[in-house]
Amino acid sequence: MIKKESYKSAGVDIDKANEFVERIKPIIKTTSRKEVKSNIGGFGALFHLGTEKYKKPLLVSSTDGVGTKLLVARMMNKHDTVGIDLVAMSVNDVVVQGAEPLFFLDYIATGKLDVDTSVDIVKGIAEGCRQAGCALIGGETAEMPGLYGINEYDLAGFCVGAVEEENLIDGSTIRTGDVMIGLASSGVHSNGFSLARKVLLGPGKLKIQSRVDDLEGTIGEELLRPTRIYVKPVLNIIKNFEIKGIVHITGGGFIDNIPRIVPKSRRAVVKKGSWDIPPLFRVIKSMGKVDDMEMFRVFNMGIGMILVAPEKETEEIIRQLGSLGEKASVIGWIEKEKEKTDVSQISFV
Repeated sequence: MIKKESYKSAGVDIDKANEFVERIKPIIKTTSRKEVKSNIGGFGALFHLGTEKYKKPLLVSSTDGVGTKLLVARMMNKHDTVGIDLVAMSVNDVVVQGAEPLFFLDYIATGKLDVDTSVDIVKGIAEGCRQAGCALIGGETAEMPGLYGINEYDLAGFCVGAVEEENLIDGSTIRTGDVMIGLASSGVHSNGFSLARKVLLGPGKLKIQSRVDDLEGTIGEELLRPTRIYVKPVLNIIKNFEIKGIVHITGGGFIDNIPRIVPKSRRAVVKKGSWDIPPLFRVIKSMGKVDDMEMFRVFNMGIGMILVAPEKETEEIIRQLGSLGEKASVIGWIEKEKEKTDVSQISFV
């Protein structure tokens, strides 16, 4: 008798995928905005860009993933926070240009769909969207046996925001004497995990449930802390103050990210010791014997976002950020570049 083959026997379960979609519909609904004009399940998601709100809108888009932090989630068997990281990486990139994140789409790829795990992932994505004030309006879940292992998955996210053209923040107005205000991070966020895992969890190193002096939780708990989403406080601040540039400290740390918004004739000076570096970074540095500058190029070192503002407004900005739940401090300033160079500079004192 000839065996009849099917998509299910090849490793793709359409019925399970449909069950997953039905389970996440009420979760996704909690992120909706009035501009959303479609329901989950259509071929394309619809969003109305209100013409009464914008005169000359610029759309700002970003896409990103979570990286090898997903391996820590698998080791911990905890999947309900990596969705927050996924949203954070894109919405934080959008808001640095003064834009309001409007909607978000996700992509989940896996070797074999585990409905419970995937629902947990979407719960995190929805929570991230609620924190950012954007709508989760669509996505894709791809079951790809042979490309991914049974318990393996990867995530990608896509965000679109909008800003009035005249309110775009791009660093072009930054001048000598402006001040850099750092907003505290929640931990490692979602960058540098290949180095962090090698140093902390490599052969002969710590275990995922190990505890280290000065750390509140286990190594796994510390690494898995969700990326902080700065959208709402930053949007609040830029309405009331002259914010000239914003930096999201992601891949590339301080060294590669700050120069992206500093004019070529200026230099950003970071004052070490002007903020509290979380203990986890000290543990990574010590256990891996990682050079100081390498730490500042790989990790956020306790600062997830930087605002550049006139010195006269600094005190009030920090006060208002505090009232919004953000721990902020002056971490440096902008000075005139001493030598002509082809690239923007950054230095540490």
